[in-house]
Amino acid sequence: MSQAVILDAQSLGPDIDLTAIRNAVTHLEIHQQSTTAQACERLAKADIAIVNKVKLDAETLAQLPSLRLICVLATGLNNIDLEAAKAHGIVVKNVSAYGTASVSQHTLMLMLSLANRLPRYQADIADEKWQNSDFFCLQDHPTLQLSGKQLVMVGQGELGSEVARLAEAFGMQVTFAARPGNEQNDQRPSLDELLPTADVISLHCPLNEATKHLLDKARLAKAKSSLLIVNCARGGIIDEVAALEALRNGDIGGLAVDVLPAEPPSDGHPLLDALANAEPLNLIVTPHNAWITPEARQNIVALTADNIRAWQTENH
Repeated sequence: MSQAVILDAQSLGPDIDLTAIRNAVTHLEIHQQSTTAQACERLAKADIAIVNKVKLDAETLAQLPSLRLICVLATGLNNIDLEAAKAHGIVVKNVSAYGTASVSQHTLMLMLSLANRLPRYQADIADEKWQNSDFFCLQDHPTLQLSGKQLVMVGQGELGSEVARLAEAFGMQVTFAARPGNEQNDQRPSLDELLPTADVISLHCPLNEATKHLLDKARLAKAKSSLLIVNCARGGIIDEVAALEALRNGDIGGLAVDVLPAEPPSDGHPLLDALANAEPLNLIVTPHNAWITPEARQNIVALTADNIRAWQTENH
């Protein structure tokens, strides 16, 4: 059994039961929020750090001789210096596939909302265009019937596969693109091959050197003017500035993102400016909350407890 500290429990949101983690350790200390500087003091006697987004860099890890395990309450490990952890003999474990149902549901919601031009029609109703119409309905923004349309998926893991399954239920034709940066060794068609005929692109890949600005100005220029883009992966996989320009110019049909390059976007972002200015765009931005169903968040706790017990078994 072990001494564990949760550094940012608040990131799991309200009403989450931590009993599974509590039962896996001798003592559990819970902090709602922590800075990197506070982490040194709070982890001084801990052998297990449980963290979501607090940055644990090389300098911090060097000051924590008791630390043996870092459990990340997420899939991404960008906030952990993995090389430093390895050098200090600290095991790092993350959780994956905890929110497949939650994120895939959100992805389809964004896709359907863009296809039906929900942002545009909601704005029209707010402007009382329907109320003052001579006709019983508004038809100013042609919608896209998903049945029979081509969905290009980047990322064929558990999440991408589930989004594909749901999209096929709407009658979409789904094709997975080759892994970016590994096209030569991948039998699947490349994104460049698929892009000109794609009606929808959904991103479910990690952010790395091969995927940063994967959809840039040059690639967007090859797309259909009706193309819908959905990003529930990581900010920066799309060149958001180029995509916004394409949307404004009518070179793509819609853009929906659940992620931005810096989160929270305290310094602002052009996509947020466009929403604040109420531009007439088929644009949706959600606050990185595709994963937040209570079921998914509780699953993170269960999987983290599993990680702790597996580590204890391996080391005792």
